Amino acid sequence: MIIRYHRLTLAIALASVATSGQVFAGSFQLQEQSVSGQGTSWAGRASNVQDASIVYGNPAGMSFLDRAQITAGANLIDASADIDEASGTQPAVTGVGPGGPVIGAVPSSGSNDGDMIPHKAIPFGYYVQPINDRWTFGLGAYVPFGLVTDYDNDFQGRYFGNYSEVEVITVQPTLAYRFSDQFAIGVGVTWNHINGELESKTPNPLPAALGGTGDGTVNVEGDDDAWGYNIGMIYRPVESTTLGLTYHSKVDFDLDGDVDYDNIFNSANPLAGPINTSADAGLAITLPETIDLSLTHELDERWTLMAGASYIRWSRFDEIKVNVGPGAPTGDIVEEQDYDDVWQYRAGLSYRVNPQWLLRTGIGYDESPINDEHRSPRVPSADRTLVSIGAGWTPIDDLTIDAAYSYIWEDRADVDLQDANGTSYRAEYDNTLNLFGLQATYRF
Repeated sequence: MIIRYHRLTLAIALASVATSGQVFAGSFQLQEQSVSGQGTSWAGRASNVQDASIVYGNPAGMSFLDRAQITAGANLIDASADIDEASGTQPAVTGVGPGGPVIGAVPSSGSNDGDMIPHKAIPFGYYVQPINDRWTFGLGAYVPFGLVTDYDNDFQGRYFGNYSEVEVITVQPTLAYRFSDQFAIGVGVTWNHINGELESKTPNPLPAALGGTGDGTVNVEGDDDAWGYNIGMIYRPVESTTLGLTYHSKVDFDLDGDVDYDNIFNSANPLAGPINTSADAGLAITLPETIDLSLTHELDERWTLMAGASYIRWSRFDEIKVNVGPGAPTGDIVEEQDYDDVWQYRAGLSYRVNPQWLLRTGIGYDESPINDEHRSPRVPSADRTLVSIGAGWTPIDDLTIDAAYSYIWEDRADVDLQDANGTSYRAEYDNTLNLFGLQATYRF
């Protein structure tokens, strides 16, 4: 029997550059671009003009800021997972037959510690400068997609991914034009940089007595730069009501990187020893477009209501094609992903206590685009619910400090993976996340 898991292992590792993201999010899309928005669970993202973070939420909203300002801050992620009902198998020599060693599937051992997401800060910063009564310039830097998952080396599902780190950094110069007190539009060009490192283990079916050397490792690194754009519109039919619509474009990446094979079982010639080599690899990824529609309505001088819905076209992400260069023990790889388009829903409320203090709260629900058959330990994510509280403190007219806290929990996420060689992993994930945010806005 020839073990053919080289191809599958590499596919899982490389495909994860595209499919991985912050666990406990809508696949790998991050929401953490504004702490003032976090307090209402990002309800009214495209319509609630509070500070310079509107550069991301809706470029048109810059037109309704009364003066130049800088907003900067960060979110701290504290995530955990309970992994239950875990089991796995791996190929191993189970006997000797007329044709030689008999390889079958045997139970795999290992830990199932859910503490695989290290504490991670997600920073952002924005600058807005009115040019005249009509035109406004803005600049933003933020992280729209990202992931870090770091399992123990003996994690039971290590053959389907034990380390993942992917990050997209975006810089967005923006212009807005205000037609009237009721209507404005804005356009931003986005420069996006993606980089990632993914790792998976590979099993060795031979026992030590027959030359087995333990698990091998496939490590992938790659990066790329690409361009996109954001378009936004704001309309105020009456002074108390604001409607916002924002389109964040898709972004096409062509990652170039390296694949390193360390101690990989040589199924074609076990007596030749394990494979230790490296090769070039390329991967095309399309990050989906997002449409945000939201409403902000001032009920009176103290209470403001916000609501919103976002549509993310994840169906663009139907397969991964990995191009592997010379020197690799595989050819090109195609892996089906079959993501679904999804919706996210938000509702929030703020209360103006006095000129210095503003209190916020909100709730949200995010559908997950990941199908059950493709869910992996790298992204053991399902539909999620979030609740948030927050406050804005303005000690002086030029300065506002915003803080927020969100608690996020997901539906149970079932992982059930198996390849043709008998390698498998099954588990139930129950994921939760605490999100702490802090930002400052200075006006001048």
